[in-house]
Formats: sequence, C-alpha cells, structure tokens
Amino acid sequence: MRPSAFVCESGTTAMSRSRLTIVLSQAQSKHPAKRSLEESLAAALIMEPGLDVSIIPHLYDLDPKHTGRLFLESVSGDMVMLSWLFPRAAFWLLDRDGIQGQWGETQIKAVGADDKDEDAETPPPPKGIGAAGALPDRHIYCLNLNDASNHDIFVTEIRRIAEECKQRRAAKPNGAVTMVNLSVPSTNGKPAPTFAPEQLLAVPGRRWYPVIDYSRCTNCLECLDFCLFGVYGVDGQERILVEHQDSCKKGCPACSRVCPEQAIMFPDFKSPVIAGAPVGAIGGLKIDLTRLFGGEAKDPLAQAAAERDKELVADGRAAVGMAVGMPKRQAGKSDGAKDELDKLVDDLESLGL
Repeated sequence: MRPSAFVCESGTTAMSRSRLTIVLSQAQSKHPAKRSLEESLAAALIMEPGLDVSIIPHLYDLDPKHTGRLFLESVSGDMVMLSWLFPRAAFWLLDRDGIQGQWGETQIKAVGADDKDEDAETPPPPKGIGAAGALPDRHIYCLNLNDASNHDIFVTEIRRIAEECKQRRAAKPNGAVTMVNLSVPSTNGKPAPTFAPEQLLAVPGRRWYPVIDYSRCTNCLECLDFCLFGVYGVDGQERILVEHQDSCKKGCPACSRVCPEQAIMFPDFKSPVIAGAPVGAIGGLKIDLTRLFGGEAKDPLAQAAAERDKELVADGRAAVGMAVGMPKRQAGKSDGAKDELDKLVDDLESLGL
C-alpha cells in the first residue's frame, strides 16, 4: 500500500470539535513490521465511527513550515497521537510546537511491564514549572506504537478514549467545548485550511534537538550553563527554552545527563532514559548506590563532559572537560563535578526524603 493511501479523506481538514482526531506519526524507517502495524491501524481506525484519522511523517522531524505541522496546529479538539516515541516525549514535543492540551491518561502498558514493579516505582508528583500559559480545554493522548505489535490493542484503547472524551463533553454545560489559541484559525468566516495527503506525507529531513519536559523542569538553568553551543536560552519570563535547536550537535545527548530532574529528552536516542521513558522514583538511587559500593556504573557527568568535549574539538574549539558549567548541589561548594555525596543527595531529594 502506498503511503498516501493511508490518509482518510476526513483527516485532511481541520477537525470538528465533536469528533476525536487520531494522528498516526510514521516511523522514520520503512521497517516492514512497523509499516505493517501502521497500515493495519489506519485501515481499522478509518472504519470506526466518530473518528477523524490522518497520517503524518515522524513527529520529531517536522519543521514549522511542514504541512504535517500546520495540520497539527489546526486541530482544535481532543487528539490521540500514535507515534514510535515514548508518550512523555511525544506530549512535550507537541507542546514545544505550540500544540498544547491537558495530559490524557492511557491504559496500554509497555511490553514486558510488570504490575508489581510498576507499583513499587510510582513517580513522585511533578514539581516542575509546567507548560507556559493557559492550556486549551482539550486532552492529548499519546500512545507508543512500540508497546504492542497487535493493532487491535490500540484500536480498543482508542475506543475507550473516544468514549471518555464523549462523556467529558457531555458533562459540560450544553455539551460545549471551549478552545483557545488555535495556530491556524479560520478568518472572516472562511473555512480553515485543508491539506492534501501528498502534502501531509512529504518526507522531512532528519532533525536532532532537545525537548524539555516542563512537568519536571524546575528552571535551574543548569543546561544553559552546561551547553556551550547556544542551544538554550530564556524567554521573557526567564523560563528555560530551546532557543536555537539547529545549533545542537547531532547525536549528542550530553545536556540531558546533567539535568537533575531528567527533564531533557532526545526522543530518537537509543537509551530509554534519555529518549523519554517514564521516570521511576528510585531508579537513580539504585544506580548511585551501586557506584558508592564499588560498582562499575558510568558517571553520567563525566560522560556528558566527554561528549561535549568531542563536539567542541570537532568545531575547532578547545576541550574544557569538567571545568565549565558542571552542576553543584552542596551549599557553599565551588563549581565542579558532582561527587558521590552530591549524587546521593540528588536521589534522596527526588524521593522527597
């Protein structure tokens, strides 16, 4: 099946607020198993009542002028994003692109997830600064296509989400849904823009940049101090942001390793921790205790400094090692690499102890 055949005709216009929008973000590669799941999902979902279904290229690669991005900005109601990314990464990736909403809880568990382990490592309540501005009165649900190989699992969950959204709308006065801040609104009574399938599926170039999870980010600005390539900046409210994403060095995740809250993600990175996997309450403590007792776990800050030095040298600049921009945790201590006590304090703080 050709990619353009994936797109449901109703998915090529701005969505009705009374319908649930399903967006399937394709994998970057044309791996047969991934394409097969995408095809099966699209074929099943376009037969479901009350859904508007569209296909776009890989979400992480969409630039501001890509039609797939403009389409996402035109969606005003509840949305389900199906992608090959961790839900946390997909949600905050949309947020950084101005496609905002309330976090939609989903019920699909990752392959191999264990109920006992999940209960034992329930993350603490978010303590981050949160998304900027008032959020639209709609929910965004992000599903990771890596979590199941059977498309029926996703279809069943989307049916549940559709019913949940329907009940939420019915509970509002007169069933109204209030939306704000549409990036591509209709003007002067003219219809909202339409998008042809071939426009939506135009293959974008590969991209590489950090994504900030503002539910975890405390605005400590350590990433701003650490990055020497001008990627980060602050907005008018002194909030950290990715200001010059194209200055980021492809394949380098160093800044994510120095973030004390695991708020910086690189959605395409091979390590789940950096790519946006759920953050466990005691995972970091296990790692640092291993090191305290003579284990061989890698020091993330030393690794980050080495990664940064590699890119500095590639730019014809001098390596700086751990002498510049390294975070500190103990009051009154000079800047420098964290020692074992720093790391243990970090983990105890993350547990609320």
